[in-house]
Order: sequence, then structure tokens, then C-alpha cells
Amino acid sequence: MGTTSSSRLRIGVLLPTREQAISGSFAAAPLLDFARQAEDLGFDSLWAGDSLTARPRLDPLVVLSAAGAVTERLTLGTAALTPALRHPLIGANMVASLDHVCAGRLTLALGSGFPMPETEAEFAAVGASYQARGARLDDIVALWRHAWHHPAAGAGAGAGVYEGRFWQARDLDRLPRPASPGGPPLWLAGSDTPRVLERVARHYDGWLPFLPEPGAYRRAWARIEELRAAAGRPAGAVTPGLYATLTVNDDAAAAKAELEHYITHYYGASLEQMAAFQAYAWGSTHTCAEALAAYVRAGARHLVIRIGSLTPQPQLKQLADVLLPRLKEISA
Repeated sequence: MGTTSSSRLRIGVLLPTREQAISGSFAAAPLLDFARQAEDLGFDSLWAGDSLTARPRLDPLVVLSAAGAVTERLTLGTAALTPALRHPLIGANMVASLDHVCAGRLTLALGSGFPMPETEAEFAAVGASYQARGARLDDIVALWRHAWHHPAAGAGAGAGVYEGRFWQARDLDRLPRPASPGGPPLWLAGSDTPRVLERVARHYDGWLPFLPEPGAYRRAWARIEELRAAAGRPAGAVTPGLYATLTVNDDAAAAKAELEHYITHYYGASLEQMAAFQAYAWGSTHTCAEALAAYVRAGARHLVIRIGSLTPQPQLKQLADVLLPRLKEISA
């Protein structure tokens, strides 16, 4: 099930693929510049979101493949990939291919689809079932892992056969294996419902929520650890992540106005509506650092930062100069 987590704090940033699409641009060169700069500034990881028609953007696996070619150190990840939008065998092959391109630096946070009418329409467009989509995601993950753990081709009848609840497949032993033994770490991007916490504890290598309150994060993480131990998995088997959106400006009112503009264009909803269930902070870099520090104290060990601006690159250095050292000092 991938690698075990570390107690060292890691901080990543989201590639602005959706922000580009909102602005009417799909150029790859600025994204690769962003990737290089994130690595040079000391970020630990680089992430890309996924959507087809609900919130269109460039495909994350293709973009991360290009980012992997221009970086050397960064972990590359999806936040989050929706496996249901691709046939599971095609998905398994694409992930294995990407893991080779980036030399094993891959981590995939996976989602079952944001609950909104646009997502349901997106699923219908590719012929995917919207019903029981959480259980269907778990089935795809099990199929992927079966394919990635299979013995060599020709090892015997049944070696490449998967019989799941929703998916059945043969010849999985013919697919390429990823560079990482057993495949890259697979995280669940989800909230703190009892069912999500149980799935994370039993089946996934990490948890990537966007909970709006650190106290809720602390309680949920404690519950995951209880369930993980009860399931017989070792300490460190699950990485506690966090997905948070920050807008940096020393003028707090200006920061909030920019974030409001961003959220309205991203979701078609207000900041107040989205902040009821997603983690947001705005203001100076010190203010944003302290907001995230509360989650670090609650147990978060891999932060994924989405910059809440349609022109995010100018804020990247501000975050690196102040937020990175402050948070790592707190975690130490």
C-alpha cells in the first residue's frame, strides 16, 4: 500500500491549471515555470487537480508528466484525481507510466467526485455511474493495487484476474508495473464522516481533507489512528494531509476581496458558502502561517496549499519566504 508517512512536515502547492482555464488560457509553459519556481523556493511537493466538464482544466496526469521532466526533487501529486473518469485499466497504465516518468516521486490523492450537479453530469458524459461512487472508487483502488502487485506475466492462471464488486478484469499481469514497488501511495481526499475515516484507516496511505476547523481535524485524525491500529496496520501507515486555500496580502480587506473574486469564479458560490466546509485563510503571510499552524498542531503533516488568486505566481515567493520556515519551525 505505498510508503509509510514521516513525522517531518512537508508543504506543497497546487499547480494553477483551473485558474488558467478560468482566465481562458491553457498554455503549458507557465505551468512548467511555476513547477521550477516551486522547487527552487523549497516547496516539497506539487499537485494538480482533475475535472473534465464540471470544472475544466488540463489533464493532471499529462501536466504532472511534463512537470516531472523539469523538476528533480519535488513529490508530484493529484489533489485530487477522479479515477471514475477513466477506465480502470487505462488509469492503471497511465499512473504506472507517470510513476516511471517522475522516477517514483508520485503520490495520488483520489476523490469520488465533488457532490454537485455538474459532477453528476460529468460522470454521465463518460458513462460512469454516479451512484455508490465511494465504493466504486475503493474497487478501482483494489484493482489498481492488484495489477501493480501481480507476479510476472506467465506466472500462472489467475495471476492477472481481478473480481471486484463493480469491476472484473483479466490480463492485469500484462500491464506495466509502476516504478514504486506496489505502486505510488494512494490517499483518500475526503471529509471527516465516519465512513470516510474508516476507509482511510483500512485502505489508504493518506488522508487529504479540507476541514474548516482545526479542532475537527484533530478529532478526525485521532479517530483514523484508532481505526488504523484496530485494523492491524503499522504506525505511520497513513499520512495526515490537509488541503487549504490561502490568499496573501498585507491588506486583509484586499486579500479577502481577491479570495472572494477567486471563489466566485472557481465555484460559482460565495466565500461564505464555501468556507462552511473548506479551509481558507487570507491576509499577511504571518496570518496565513498561523492559520495553518493550528492544523499542524492538530496533526497535519503534509499541507497542500491552493493559492486563492487567478494570478497565483506572485504569491508563491511570499509563501516560501515566510510561511515555509515558520511552519517547519512550529512542527519541529
